[in-house]
Amino acid sequence: MTRRCFIAGNWKMNKTVSEGLALVRELRGALSMVRDRVEIAVAPPFSALHPVAKALEDSNLVLAAQNCHFEESGAFTGEVSAPMLKEVGCQYVIVGHSERRQFFGDTNEGVGRKAQAVLKAGMSPIVCVGETLAEREGGKTLDVVSAQVKAALGSIPAGQGERVVLAYEPVWAIGTGKTATSRQAQEVHAHVRGLLKELWGTTAQKVRIQYGGSVKPDNAAELLSQPDIDGALVGGASLKAADFAGIVKAKA
Repeated sequence: MTRRCFIAGNWKMNKTVSEGLALVRELRGALSMVRDRVEIAVAPPFSALHPVAKALEDSNLVLAAQNCHFEESGAFTGEVSAPMLKEVGCQYVIVGHSERRQFFGDTNEGVGRKAQAVLKAGMSPIVCVGETLAEREGGKTLDVVSAQVKAALGSIPAGQGERVVLAYEPVWAIGTGKTATSRQAQEVHAHVRGLLKELWGTTAQKVRIQYGGSVKPDNAAELLSQPDIDGALVGGASLKAADFAGIVKAKA
């Protein structure tokens, strides 16, 4: 089954509104000819979501958010709900990024609740999973990833599974310049695909699984050539139009 490649840029806590709009203008020009072959998303900080949404109108790029709360509303100072993100124009929401897990206490169960909230609001979650360096060196990679996948997706029915995106991001490769080899990445992606088959049956073949972790234009083509790698969740390289466009064009 052919799954449409999906490249998403996670800007993290970078880019003011004016800087974000300038980047989007560059991306629109650089990627205007890449249409149906690759789906492209950008995930600005919350402060830039609305103006970037306006700047993306009539383009081939879509909007994603970097996080959300699992409740629709309430006394949660500083949080943003999934319905709020939907109203602003988001189609995707990243949940469970390793930085959220490490610095802000996101748990496997909490990530699952966020994923369900995103689906309920009519968007698609990009569910991040991945092991630390100590876990990989201890031979625990597949166990860790299995626990994360099952906790995040175990309560989501197969009928909604096709709307979910997974992102395998080995923590030791995020922002370090280190990248999992294509063989290492494919091994974990294939394992995740197997877990999805256990959960959702044949729907597993429709789910896109991105790779994330120091993806750059010079390593994107090899990673994206693997049978179970359906795209990339890009961090630092998404902040420069030329680099991000280079990654997209590696598949396009």
